[in-house]
Amino acid sequence: MTELSKEQRIAFEAAAFRRLVEHLRERGDVQNIDLMNLAGFCRNCLSNWYREAAEASGIPMTKDESREIVYGMPYDEWRQRYQKDASAEQQAAFERNRPKE
Repeated sequence: MTELSKEQRIAFEAAAFRRLVEHLRERGDVQNIDLMNLAGFCRNCLSNWYREAAEASGIPMTKDESREIVYGMPYDEWRQRYQKDASAEQQAAFERNRPKE
């Protein structure tokens, strides 16, 4: 494998993040509960990780601000446009798959 500088690695990671966010914005048909059930994370998780990284760097950020970065619009607007009620099957899968505390 080609050796990457720290700057290259960070740039490539940032590009991959931007592409993931763009892809999720384009796929409003994919519900967060489906992402959670299949991958163990969703758009909200991604926005939380973004906010945590900002705060770790000393930049305060609200949950609403980080969600708007990931969703590309205010979260409530995204929910109105795209979110559907979870089916009983989706909810049951979520309960089976969610981490135990």
